Amino acid sequence: MLSKSNPPGNKKRSPLSIFAVIALCGFFYILGAWQRSGFGKGDSIALEVTKQTDCNMFTNLNFETHHNDVEIVEPSKPKAQVFKPCDVKYADYTPCQEQDRAMKFPRDNMIYRERHCPPQEEKLHCLIPAPKGYMTPFEWPKSRDYVHFANVPHKSLTVEKAVQNWVQFKGNVFKFPGGGTMFPQGADAYIDELASVIPIADGSVRTALDTGCGVASWGAYMLKRNVLAMSFAPRDNHEAQVQFALERGVPAVIGVLGSINLPYPSRAFDMAQCSRCLIPWTLNDGMYLMEVDRVLRPGGYWILSGPPVNWKTYYQVWKRSKEDLKAEQRKIEELAEHLCWEKKYEKGDIAIWRKKVNDKSCRRNSANMCKPSATDDVWYKKMETCVTPFPKVSSASEVAGGELKKFPARLFAVPPRISNGLIEGVSAESYQEDNKLWKKHVNAYKRINRLIGTTRYRNVMDMNAGLGGFAAALESPKSWVMNVVPTIAKDTLGVVYERGLIGIYHDWCEGFSTYPRTYDLIHANGVFSLYQNKCSFDDILLEMDRILRPEGAIIFRDDVDVLNKVRKIAGGMRWDTKMNDHEDGPLVPEKILVAVKQYWVGSKGNSTSDDK
Repeated sequence: MLSKSNPPGNKKRSPLSIFAVIALCGFFYILGAWQRSGFGKGDSIALEVTKQTDCNMFTNLNFETHHNDVEIVEPSKPKAQVFKPCDVKYADYTPCQEQDRAMKFPRDNMIYRERHCPPQEEKLHCLIPAPKGYMTPFEWPKSRDYVHFANVPHKSLTVEKAVQNWVQFKGNVFKFPGGGTMFPQGADAYIDELASVIPIADGSVRTALDTGCGVASWGAYMLKRNVLAMSFAPRDNHEAQVQFALERGVPAVIGVLGSINLPYPSRAFDMAQCSRCLIPWTLNDGMYLMEVDRVLRPGGYWILSGPPVNWKTYYQVWKRSKEDLKAEQRKIEELAEHLCWEKKYEKGDIAIWRKKVNDKSCRRNSANMCKPSATDDVWYKKMETCVTPFPKVSSASEVAGGELKKFPARLFAVPPRISNGLIEGVSAESYQEDNKLWKKHVNAYKRINRLIGTTRYRNVMDMNAGLGGFAAALESPKSWVMNVVPTIAKDTLGVVYERGLIGIYHDWCEGFSTYPRTYDLIHANGVFSLYQNKCSFDDILLEMDRILRPEGAIIFRDDVDVLNKVRKIAGGMRWDTKMNDHEDGPLVPEKILVAVKQYWVGSKGNSTSDDK
């Protein structure tokens, strides 16, 4: 019989477990008392935080991004340096092509007309003023024919080139009739003659190079044929010729064929021309013609109008002997054959050659060939007397380097440099994704600034062009884009040209090869992240201010911390700025900073005026 005092299933508690429970209870009681006494800090910290909390501080809660208000705390430095205006004598300052510095260099091979940038201690740290009376340029296409005198107050070309119909001065404007040294009756008739030989009308020719361009009337009139010409000329006694070109809304840079390579990739241009450019093509064993060959695409055209072509008619006007001119033309013919060019046309003042599509039928037994790896490595590199090799082909009909589609189809077609795997890390798929991304970015820019895509912003620059996606998304007859590929970035400039766009290599630690006030809109994507620890942000921003027109705009796209540094410097530069979120929302650390340059002009005594 079971006992009632010990029912089934009941177990006696162990004295040890009872003791453990009592001990734990006692421990936590003592611990709590110790903390309350102040020796333990937990409650005292919480109490202090509670005392300091203002419960009314969030009455106006705002969930908008506050990146606009973020400032970099640098207590040892002033909040923002205020940059003063430069003296008015610097209104046309071109830091790397200044006359005083140029005259210290040799004249051989035009070395003195090349880029010679000031050392850091000689750089200007002030804002380049616009000339008094400066006005917003005429909008395209009127700007092709008219320029405000106040913007480029230099009349010497109206006298010097009067009979050649370059430019005329009328009232308070310059008028450009469209003439040139070799086409005084106008560029249209000249281009019509070229088009009888060169397939300009069907989109086969899209990019062109004008060496020694004058005021770029050839490039200006090629635009209506949907051909984009990169024009260059030195800063010399033909005062302000490149400045006139840009003021007209025509692509141009200060440049010269001298002792260093042109800042363009190999196989860049469908066509190149010299219209009485007076470049000594036969000197240095034909080195300059070899440089044109380097940048000329297989199947591309070279036009020569002017000496020595038609020497029998002009030898007396040119004040040269028949024998000298005849020998020069014969040498050019020999060089052209050596380069694998075929003469297609010679009539009157014009001769046209076509570069063969590959080297299968070339006779180059004794040719000194350039190293293939060096054909695009050209920044400050000495020009060599060597022939750029054609890319390899497998058949006599194959276009070396890859055949391009006609424009505009080539704008979004996969460029041969990408399809052939020549751009590391870029595939056909990533290229198409990049195009989609830039269409999205440009749409966002247009929501921020509705003037983008209109003739108000004619001259546009992309400071870090990448694959050219920004320019492709913006492509329109209303504007053109100078696609800059920084020398410290991945070399993608060849891709830009294969899309039917134009551009140039450049190092943003130095001044750009242009006059002040030549761009309406500047796009800076990742530029300042790229140049961190490379050179001063101040110097880059001051250069941007120099080349930007009054009331022009800048779009920065970069990491928010970088943009806050940029915005702080811009606060002392007479710019109005606004930070915007990334189009995907405020949580994305990449932001968009928009700046607009205020209107102001210089006056004597370093004072300034903002009268409009």
